[in-house]
Amino acid sequence: MISFGRTPRTVRSFVRRTGRMTGSQQRAIRDLLSTYGVGPKEEPLDFDNIFGRQADRVLDIGFGNGEALVCAAQQHPEQDFLGVEVHEPGVGHCLLIASKAGISNLRIVIQDAVEVLRERISDESITRMNLLFPDPWPKKRHHKRRLLRTPFVDLVGEKLRPGGSLHIATDWANYAEQIDAVMSESDVFELEERREHCGDRPIDRQTTKFESRGIAKGHQIWDWKFIRSP
Repeated sequence: MISFGRTPRTVRSFVRRTGRMTGSQQRAIRDLLSTYGVGPKEEPLDFDNIFGRQADRVLDIGFGNGEALVCAAQQHPEQDFLGVEVHEPGVGHCLLIASKAGISNLRIVIQDAVEVLRERISDESITRMNLLFPDPWPKKRHHKRRLLRTPFVDLVGEKLRPGGSLHIATDWANYAEQIDAVMSESDVFELEERREHCGDRPIDRQTTKFESRGIAKGHQIWDWKFIRSP
């Protein structure tokens, strides 16, 4: 949901597509959310209590089927990961593979990412934030629904620690142009690296399902790494 003022007109950056859930995905949501899920309450999240320790925290927005997220959590057991997603079949799949992997440094929130950032994440509490292949809303009349806009960037800047990183990726050329334009106007973030590639040179991240789909269609990939200024 893209709305930041006191009397905003709600414009959602996503559509809740229910999709077809397998029986195992349904059972995962029923049985595993008590272990990996964080309920949709409004108060700020107490990460030290949720994870039972102090650590660097990574927020992954729109993690899709969760395979890249679980892989990252496996590779970095010293970090804690919070995934935010509204697509329940993807959440169910993520829960299944997280349970099979036996990881303990991952939690999931089924909620609009803007609401989570605005209402539940304390300022300067996140070390890294991933926005990998967000919905491109390719039709021009739908560009207002794109998540990567100035109000969202400002909100992310509040939640990241100074020196923290924002990782963005897309396979849509006109979205890449918009990202370049929006981020160049920010006085909160400094560009550390920008890379165009064919899926073979991602910047410090795993390949995602949506990226693989784009590559199969012949899409170019754009990657950015920004650093939150002091």
